[in-house]
Amino acid sequence: MNSDSEEDNLIETSSEDELSSSEDESEDESLESARNWCGVDVSVLTPAPPKFPFTGNPGIKVSLRQSDDPLDYFCLFFDDEVISFIAKETNSFAEEHFSNLELTPSTRALQWKDVTSEELKRFISLLILQGIVQKPTEKWFWSKRPILCTPFFGNVMNKRYSLIMKFLHFQSSNDSEDESPSNNKLKKLANFIVCLCNDFNQHTYQSRISQ
Repeated sequence: MNSDSEEDNLIETSSEDELSSSEDESEDESLESARNWCGVDVSVLTPAPPKFPFTGNPGIKVSLRQSDDPLDYFCLFFDDEVISFIAKETNSFAEEHFSNLELTPSTRALQWKDVTSEELKRFISLLILQGIVQKPTEKWFWSKRPILCTPFFGNVMNKRYSLIMKFLHFQSSNDSEDESPSNNKLKKLANFIVCLCNDFNQHTYQSRISQ
């Protein structure tokens, strides 16, 4: 019994040795072939073609005088024109809402008054802050319970926030129905996107610099 097991072990060992030696030889052969370098004529090298034709002029086209304030960069895109546009559309939507519905005297929406650009800036700041200070429900940002309280939100804007959120709008219903196809999911943001794209456009920046 012992002799048979020893023979089996010798057979297994020899087969493993043969397999490993053959693998080593194949690796040596592949390494040898990899060392066979061919000459390259540097004078006829051509650059790789671009994946897409780019005709723009890359780089920052504005000067913020080396500002370290992130707000300055935010205001490059959400400038006074964009903020005024959102305020105008929001106020128009609120007016349309009141004209089409019969509201009871106790309706909270009757407390609405036209939103100003300054109010809208504070409103947007709270939206951004909610992405940093996160809570499960929006109303908890204004909670006065010690375990949940974040006083900054109430100090910046209180009940007015929910009214602006209710009527926040970027394009009137008539414009979105007349100018955009029915399957366009961004049709209610079309004019707003145009405003942002204008701010991204380098010609818009250059014209502001020259003024």
